[in-house]
Amino acid sequence: MSKVLLAIGTRKGLWLASSADGRASWQVSGPHHPMNEVYAVAVDTRRDTPRLLAAVTSEHWGPSVATSDDLGETWSEPDHAPVAFPTDTGEALGRVWQLTPGPASLPDVVYAGVQPSALFRSEDGGRTYELARGLWDHPHRPQWTPGFGGMAVHTVIPHPSDVDTITVAMSTGGVYRTTDGGNSWRASNSGIRARFLPDEYPEFGQCVHKIAQHPSRPEVFYAQNHHGVYRSDDSAATWTSIADGLPSDFGFPMVAHPHRPGVVYNFPLTADGMRFPPDARCRVYRGEDGGRSWTELSDGLPDEFHTAVMRDAMCCDDASPAGVYFGSRSGEVYASANEGDSWRLVVSHLPDVLSVRAAVVA
Repeated sequence: MSKVLLAIGTRKGLWLASSADGRASWQVSGPHHPMNEVYAVAVDTRRDTPRLLAAVTSEHWGPSVATSDDLGETWSEPDHAPVAFPTDTGEALGRVWQLTPGPASLPDVVYAGVQPSALFRSEDGGRTYELARGLWDHPHRPQWTPGFGGMAVHTVIPHPSDVDTITVAMSTGGVYRTTDGGNSWRASNSGIRARFLPDEYPEFGQCVHKIAQHPSRPEVFYAQNHHGVYRSDDSAATWTSIADGLPSDFGFPMVAHPHRPGVVYNFPLTADGMRFPPDARCRVYRGEDGGRSWTELSDGLPDEFHTAVMRDAMCCDDASPAGVYFGSRSGEVYASANEGDSWRLVVSHLPDVLSVRAAVVA
Protein backbone atom coordinates (compact mmCIF):
# COMPACT_ATOMS: atom_id res chain seq x y z
CA MET A 1 0.00 0.00 0.00
CA SER A 2 1.28 3.51 -0.82
CA LYS A 3 2.85 5.67 1.86
CA VAL A 4 1.67 9.27 2.04
CA LEU A 5 3.70 12.00 3.71
CA LEU A 6 2.04 15.14 5.05
CA ALA A 7 4.36 18.06 5.88
CA ILE A 8 2.95 20.69 8.26
CA GLY A 9 4.75 24.01 8.57
CA THR A 10 3.90 26.12 11.62
CA ARG A 11 5.01 29.29 13.30
CA LYS A 12 7.22 27.24 15.64
CA GLY A 13 8.54 24.37 13.56
CA LEU A 14 7.72 21.60 11.11
CA TRP A 15 5.73 18.44 11.83
CA LEU A 16 5.65 15.38 9.57
CA ALA A 17 2.75 12.91 9.45
CA SER A 18 2.88 9.65 7.52
CA SER A 19 0.27 7.06 6.65
CA ALA A 20 0.81 3.60 5.16
CA ASP A 21 -2.74 2.28 5.59
CA GLY A 22 -4.67 4.24 3.00
CA ARG A 23 -4.68 7.42 5.14
CA ALA A 24 -6.81 5.74 7.80
CA SER A 25 -4.29 6.59 10.54
CA TRP A 26 -1.28 8.85 10.87
CA GLN A 27 2.03 8.75 12.71
CA VAL A 28 3.24 12.24 13.60
CA SER A 29 6.79 13.41 14.36
CA GLY A 30 8.14 16.81 15.30
CA PRO A 31 8.92 19.49 15.80
CA HIS A 32 11.65 19.60 13.22
CA HIS A 33 13.36 23.03 13.10
CA PRO A 34 11.78 24.00 16.45
CA MET A 35 11.06 27.67 17.07
CA ASN A 36 11.48 28.46 13.36
CA GLU A 37 8.66 29.79 11.20
CA VAL A 38 7.99 27.44 8.29
CA TYR A 39 5.99 29.51 5.81
CA ALA A 40 6.63 27.14 2.91
CA VAL A 41 7.30 23.44 2.50
CA ALA A 42 7.55 21.25 -0.59
CA VAL A 43 7.65 17.50 -1.21
CA ASP A 44 9.66 16.99 -4.40
CA THR A 45 8.91 13.55 -5.88
CA ARG A 46 10.53 14.01 -9.29
CA ARG A 47 13.47 11.74 -8.43
CA ASP A 48 13.68 8.18 -7.15
CA THR A 49 14.40 9.58 -3.68
CA PRO A 50 11.87 12.24 -2.56
CA ARG A 51 13.30 15.49 -1.24
CA LEU A 52 11.68 17.67 1.41
CA LEU A 53 12.30 21.42 1.30
CA ALA A 54 11.41 23.72 4.16
CA ALA A 55 11.61 27.51 4.24
CA VAL A 56 12.72 28.16 7.81
CA THR A 57 12.97 31.59 9.43
CA SER A 58 14.84 32.02 12.68
CA GLU A 59 14.47 35.19 14.72
CA HIS A 60 18.21 34.96 15.39
CA TRP A 61 19.70 33.60 12.14
CA GLY A 62 17.13 34.87 9.65
CA PRO A 63 15.60 33.00 6.67
CA SER A 64 17.01 29.87 5.04
CA VAL A 65 15.98 26.74 3.13
CA ALA A 66 16.63 23.27 4.59
CA THR A 67 16.47 20.02 2.62
CA SER A 68 16.07 16.37 3.55
CA ASP A 69 16.56 13.30 1.38
CA ASP A 70 15.45 10.79 4.02
CA LEU A 71 11.89 11.99 4.72
CA GLY A 72 12.93 14.25 7.57
CA GLU A 73 15.28 11.96 9.48
CA THR A 74 18.16 14.37 8.82
CA TRP A 75 18.35 17.85 7.35
CA SER A 76 21.03 19.85 5.56
CA GLU A 77 21.46 23.59 5.28
CA PRO A 78 24.26 25.45 3.49
CA ASP A 79 26.66 27.53 5.57
CA HIS A 80 25.77 30.62 3.56
CA ALA A 81 22.27 31.99 2.94
CA PRO A 82 20.82 29.91 0.08
CA VAL A 83 18.43 32.72 -0.92
CA ALA A 84 19.87 36.23 -0.82
CA PHE A 85 19.38 39.42 -2.78
CA PRO A 86 22.42 40.62 -4.74
CA THR A 87 24.07 43.65 -3.14
CA ASP A 88 23.17 45.93 -6.05
CA THR A 89 19.44 45.55 -5.25
CA GLY A 90 19.83 47.14 -1.82
CA GLU A 91 17.31 44.65 -0.41
CA ALA A 92 17.40 42.05 2.34
CA LEU A 93 15.37 38.86 2.32
CA GLY A 94 12.39 38.95 4.68
CA ARG A 95 11.29 35.32 4.30
CA VAL A 96 10.61 32.65 1.72
CA TRP A 97 6.85 32.31 1.16
CA GLN A 98 6.79 29.60 -1.48
CA LEU A 99 8.91 26.64 -2.61
CA THR A 100 7.82 24.98 -5.85
CA PRO A 101 9.56 22.20 -7.78
CA GLY A 102 9.91 22.89 -11.49
CA PRO A 103 8.46 20.73 -14.27
CA ALA A 104 9.37 17.05 -14.44
CA SER A 105 11.67 17.68 -17.41
CA LEU A 106 13.87 19.92 -15.21
CA PRO A 107 14.35 17.73 -12.12
CA ASP A 108 16.95 20.00 -10.50
CA VAL A 109 14.97 23.24 -10.84
CA VAL A 110 13.14 24.66 -7.82
CA TYR A 111 11.53 28.09 -7.51
CA ALA A 112 11.26 30.28 -4.43
CA GLY A 113 8.81 33.16 -4.05
CA VAL A 114 9.97 35.63 -1.43
CA GLN A 115 9.39 38.83 0.52
CA PRO A 116 9.94 41.50 -0.73
CA SER A 117 8.19 40.46 -3.93
CA ALA A 118 10.69 38.52 -6.04
CA LEU A 119 11.28 35.16 -7.65
CA PHE A 120 14.41 33.04 -7.21
CA ARG A 121 15.46 29.95 -9.17
CA SER A 122 17.57 26.99 -8.08
CA GLU A 123 19.31 24.62 -10.47
CA ASP A 124 20.72 22.29 -7.81
CA GLY A 125 17.56 20.82 -6.36
CA GLY A 126 16.79 23.67 -3.97
CA ARG A 127 20.13 24.12 -2.23
CA THR A 128 21.13 27.50 -3.72
CA TYR A 129 19.12 30.13 -5.60
CA GLU A 130 19.60 33.07 -7.95
CA LEU A 131 17.36 36.10 -8.40
CA ALA A 132 15.10 36.12 -11.47
CA ARG A 133 16.08 39.53 -12.77
CA GLY A 134 13.28 39.84 -15.31
CA LEU A 135 10.58 40.06 -12.63
CA TRP A 136 12.72 42.09 -10.25
CA ASP A 137 13.40 44.71 -12.92
CA HIS A 138 9.76 44.93 -13.99
CA PRO A 139 8.65 48.59 -14.36
CA HIS A 140 5.59 47.92 -12.15
CA ARG A 141 7.71 46.92 -9.16
CA PRO A 142 7.97 50.41 -7.57
CA GLN A 143 4.17 50.44 -7.39
CA TRP A 144 3.72 47.04 -5.76
CA THR A 145 2.65 47.58 -2.17
CA PRO A 146 2.41 45.38 0.94
CA GLY A 147 -0.78 43.53 1.73
CA PHE A 148 -1.80 43.00 5.33
CA GLY A 149 0.62 40.07 5.61
CA GLY A 150 3.48 41.64 3.69
CA MET A 151 4.66 42.21 0.11
CA ALA A 152 5.60 38.82 -1.26
CA VAL A 153 5.43 36.45 -4.21
CA HIS A 154 3.39 33.79 -2.43
CA THR A 155 2.44 31.55 -5.40
CA VAL A 156 4.72 30.14 -8.08
CA ILE A 157 3.26 27.86 -10.79
CA PRO A 158 5.59 26.48 -13.46
CA HIS A 159 3.82 25.13 -16.53
CA PRO A 160 3.87 21.31 -16.36
CA SER A 161 5.36 20.90 -19.86
CA ASP A 162 6.40 24.31 -21.23
CA VAL A 163 9.63 25.09 -19.36
CA ASP A 164 9.54 28.77 -20.43
CA THR A 165 6.14 29.53 -18.89
CA ILE A 166 5.74 30.46 -15.23
CA THR A 167 2.85 32.19 -13.45
CA VAL A 168 3.22 33.96 -10.11
CA ALA A 169 0.90 35.82 -7.76
CA MET A 170 1.75 38.43 -5.17
CA SER A 171 0.21 40.68 -2.56
CA THR A 172 -0.26 43.41 -3.47
CA GLY A 173 0.46 43.36 -7.18
CA GLY A 174 -1.63 40.57 -8.68
CA VAL A 175 -0.88 37.83 -11.19
CA TYR A 176 2.12 37.98 -13.54
CA ARG A 177 3.16 35.56 -16.26
CA THR A 178 6.25 34.87 -18.37
CA THR A 179 6.40 32.78 -21.53
CA ASP A 180 10.10 33.34 -22.30
CA GLY A 181 11.78 31.76 -19.30
CA GLY A 182 11.54 34.82 -17.08
CA ASN A 183 13.12 37.44 -19.32
CA SER A 184 9.88 39.40 -19.57
CA TRP A 185 6.65 39.38 -17.58
CA ARG A 186 3.14 40.70 -18.16
CA ALA A 187 0.39 41.45 -15.69
CA SER A 188 -2.50 38.98 -16.05
CA ASN A 189 -5.34 40.42 -13.97
CA SER A 190 -8.05 41.27 -16.50
CA GLY A 191 -11.43 40.77 -14.80
CA ILE A 192 -10.13 40.62 -11.21
CA ARG A 193 -11.70 43.39 -9.16
CA ALA A 194 -9.73 45.54 -6.71
CA ARG A 195 -12.61 47.19 -4.90
CA PHE A 196 -10.26 49.04 -2.56
CA LEU A 197 -8.82 51.10 -5.48
CA PRO A 198 -10.40 54.08 -7.31
CA ASP A 199 -10.04 52.13 -10.58
CA GLU A 200 -11.56 48.81 -9.55
CA TYR A 201 -10.21 46.93 -12.58
CA PRO A 202 -6.59 48.07 -12.90
CA GLU A 203 -3.88 46.41 -14.95
CA PHE A 204 -2.15 45.42 -11.71
CA GLY A 205 -2.39 46.12 -7.99
CA GLN A 206 -4.92 43.43 -7.08
CA CYS A 207 -4.51 41.67 -3.72
CA VAL A 208 -4.60 38.10 -4.98
CA HIS A 209 -4.43 35.68 -2.03
CA LYS A 210 -3.77 32.46 -3.96
CA ILE A 211 -3.94 30.98 -7.45
CA ALA A 212 -4.05 27.34 -8.57
CA GLN A 213 -3.68 25.57 -11.91
CA HIS A 214 -5.19 22.30 -13.09
CA PRO A 215 -2.21 19.99 -13.82
CA SER A 216 -4.12 18.11 -16.51
CA ARG A 217 -5.54 21.29 -18.07
CA PRO A 218 -2.83 23.91 -17.61
CA GLU A 219 -4.82 26.62 -19.38
CA VAL A 220 -7.30 26.58 -16.46
CA PHE A 221 -6.51 28.67 -13.39
CA TYR A 222 -8.40 29.60 -10.23
CA ALA A 223 -7.87 32.62 -7.98
CA GLN A 224 -8.92 33.61 -4.48
CA ASN A 225 -8.72 37.37 -4.25
CA HIS A 226 -9.18 39.79 -1.38
CA HIS A 227 -12.92 39.66 -2.10
CA GLY A 228 -13.53 37.59 -5.20
CA VAL A 229 -13.18 34.02 -6.44
CA TYR A 230 -12.31 33.57 -10.13
CA ARG A 231 -11.57 31.11 -12.91
CA SER A 232 -9.54 31.63 -16.06
CA ASP A 233 -9.89 29.36 -19.10
CA ASP A 234 -7.21 31.13 -21.17
CA SER A 235 -3.99 30.74 -19.18
CA ALA A 236 -4.70 33.62 -16.78
CA ALA A 237 -5.23 36.16 -19.57
CA THR A 238 -8.81 36.91 -18.42
CA TRP A 239 -10.77 35.99 -15.30
CA THR A 240 -14.47 35.34 -14.58
CA SER A 241 -16.15 35.37 -11.17
CA ILE A 242 -17.19 31.98 -9.74
CA ALA A 243 -18.14 33.28 -6.27
CA ASP A 244 -21.86 32.53 -6.64
CA GLY A 245 -22.80 29.63 -4.41
CA LEU A 246 -20.12 30.32 -1.80
CA PRO A 247 -21.14 31.84 1.56
CA SER A 248 -18.38 34.44 1.22
CA ASP A 249 -16.08 35.63 -1.56
CA PHE A 250 -13.26 36.20 0.93
CA GLY A 251 -10.64 33.64 1.94
CA PHE A 252 -7.08 32.56 1.37
CA PRO A 253 -6.62 29.00 -0.05
CA MET A 254 -7.47 27.79 -3.53
CA VAL A 255 -6.62 24.20 -4.46
CA ALA A 256 -7.09 22.39 -7.78
CA HIS A 257 -7.63 18.63 -7.88
CA PRO A 258 -4.49 16.85 -9.17
CA HIS A 259 -6.34 14.51 -11.58
CA ARG A 260 -9.93 15.61 -12.20
CA PRO A 261 -10.33 18.67 -14.44
CA GLY A 262 -12.94 21.08 -13.14
CA VAL A 263 -12.63 20.04 -9.48
CA VAL A 264 -11.44 22.78 -7.12
CA TYR A 265 -11.52 23.41 -3.35
CA ASN A 266 -12.05 26.63 -1.39
CA PHE A 267 -12.24 27.58 2.29
CA PRO A 268 -14.40 30.72 2.69
CA LEU A 269 -13.96 33.15 5.57
CA THR A 270 -15.98 36.12 6.71
CA ALA A 271 -14.76 39.34 5.19
CA ASP A 272 -12.40 41.88 6.75
CA GLY A 273 -12.72 41.86 10.49
CA MET A 274 -13.26 38.50 12.12
CA ARG A 275 -11.77 36.25 9.42
CA PHE A 276 -13.22 32.96 10.55
CA PRO A 277 -15.75 30.80 8.65
CA PRO A 278 -19.28 32.13 8.15
CA ASP A 279 -21.39 31.29 11.22
CA ALA A 280 -18.16 29.80 12.69
CA ARG A 281 -18.87 26.52 10.85
CA CYS A 282 -15.73 24.79 9.57
CA ARG A 283 -16.58 23.93 5.96
CA VAL A 284 -14.66 23.14 2.79
CA TYR A 285 -16.39 23.90 -0.51
CA ARG A 286 -15.83 21.77 -3.60
CA GLY A 287 -16.63 22.79 -7.14
CA GLU A 288 -16.93 19.94 -9.65
CA ASP A 289 -17.79 21.99 -12.71
CA GLY A 290 -15.07 24.61 -12.66
CA GLY A 291 -16.70 26.47 -9.79
CA ARG A 292 -20.00 27.15 -11.53
CA SER A 293 -21.60 25.50 -8.51
CA TRP A 294 -20.30 24.54 -5.07
CA THR A 295 -20.93 21.73 -2.59
CA GLU A 296 -20.52 22.24 1.14
CA LEU A 297 -18.37 19.50 2.68
CA SER A 298 -18.94 19.06 6.42
CA ASP A 299 -18.77 15.38 7.46
CA GLY A 300 -16.28 15.20 10.33
CA LEU A 301 -15.70 18.96 10.56
CA PRO A 302 -16.62 21.06 13.64
CA ASP A 303 -19.44 23.56 13.94
CA GLU A 304 -17.56 25.86 16.33
CA PHE A 305 -14.42 27.00 14.53
CA HIS A 306 -13.31 30.53 15.37
CA THR A 307 -10.09 30.42 13.40
CA ALA A 308 -8.78 30.66 9.82
CA VAL A 309 -7.01 28.61 7.16
CA MET A 310 -4.20 30.49 5.45
CA ARG A 311 -3.21 30.56 1.78
CA ASP A 312 -0.67 27.71 1.83
CA ALA A 313 -2.34 25.68 4.58
CA MET A 314 -4.54 23.62 2.25
CA CYS A 315 -3.51 21.08 -0.38
CA CYS A 316 -4.18 17.81 -2.19
CA ASP A 317 -1.91 14.81 -2.45
CA ASP A 318 -1.31 12.94 -5.72
CA ALA A 319 -2.94 9.64 -4.73
CA SER A 320 -6.08 8.18 -6.31
CA PRO A 321 -8.56 8.98 -4.92
CA ALA A 322 -6.91 12.25 -3.95
CA GLY A 323 -6.47 13.22 -0.34
CA VAL A 324 -7.34 16.76 0.73
CA TYR A 325 -5.80 18.49 3.75
CA PHE A 326 -5.96 21.75 5.66
CA GLY A 327 -4.47 23.22 8.82
CA SER A 328 -5.80 26.03 10.97
CA ARG A 329 -4.34 28.96 12.84
CA SER A 330 -5.41 27.18 16.04
CA GLY A 331 -3.15 24.21 15.25
CA GLU A 332 -5.63 21.60 13.98
CA VAL A 333 -4.94 19.59 10.82
CA TYR A 334 -7.74 17.72 9.04
CA ALA A 335 -7.46 15.14 6.25
CA SER A 336 -9.89 13.58 3.80
CA ALA A 337 -9.00 10.34 2.05
CA ASN A 338 -12.02 10.54 -0.28
CA GLU A 339 -11.65 13.90 -2.01
CA GLY A 340 -13.48 15.84 0.70
CA ASP A 341 -16.54 13.68 1.27
CA SER A 342 -15.51 13.03 4.89
CA TRP A 343 -12.79 14.31 7.21
CA ARG A 344 -10.82 13.22 10.25
CA LEU A 345 -8.48 15.06 12.61
CA VAL A 346 -4.80 14.21 12.01
CA VAL A 347 -3.29 16.26 14.84
CA SER A 348 -4.31 19.13 17.11
CA HIS A 349 -2.77 21.69 19.48
CA LEU A 350 0.08 22.56 17.11
CA PRO A 351 1.29 26.13 16.71
CA ASP A 352 -0.31 28.34 14.06
CA VAL A 353 -0.31 26.27 10.83
CA LEU A 354 1.18 28.21 7.91
CA SER A 355 1.72 25.58 5.19
CA VAL A 356 0.79 21.99 4.36
CA ARG A 357 1.97 19.74 1.53
CA ALA A 358 1.26 16.06 0.91
CA ALA A 359 2.46 13.44 -1.57
CA VAL A 360 2.80 9.73 -2.16
CA VAL A 361 6.43 8.94 -1.29
CA ALA A 362 6.58 5.14 -1.50
